[in-house]
Amino acid sequence: MHPSRVNVYAKFETELAVRPDDIDLYQHVHSTRYLDYVLAARFDQMERCYGMSMQAFAALGLGWFMTAASIQYKRPLGWGDRMVVRTWIEHFTETGCRVAFEIEKLPTGKRVCDGYCDYTLVTLATGRATVLPDDIKKKYSI
Repeated sequence: MHPSRVNVYAKFETELAVRPDDIDLYQHVHSTRYLDYVLAARFDQMERCYGMSMQAFAALGLGWFMTAASIQYKRPLGWGDRMVVRTWIEHFTETGCRVAFEIEKLPTGKRVCDGYCDYTLVTLATGRATVLPDDIKKKYSI
């Protein structure tokens, strides 16, 4: 990452549990479910921690499209496991942001996976990228 884009933003946590339908043929959480956990945590944190929910974006005619994701798996989760999903904004771009995340198993605190998701702010009517308004960037810069 370019040094001028390094910022320190607040990290927020959401506790979740593995659901029975998250389990794959190998009796652990399917790899695709980890992004579901990050998305569920972000929805919670957008409303609870930043004070601007996904519904508030939609009311403005805006939405977030994921443009890239990277996950490094460390150890699996299984049926009945609980986890904490920690996310934070790593940096902003003109039209979006990178959200970094880490998932830890409870109660041990052992890292399950970490990574990032890149998001672009779009106008819902057109599906096209739009410049991130300063007031929204400020609200999410805590």
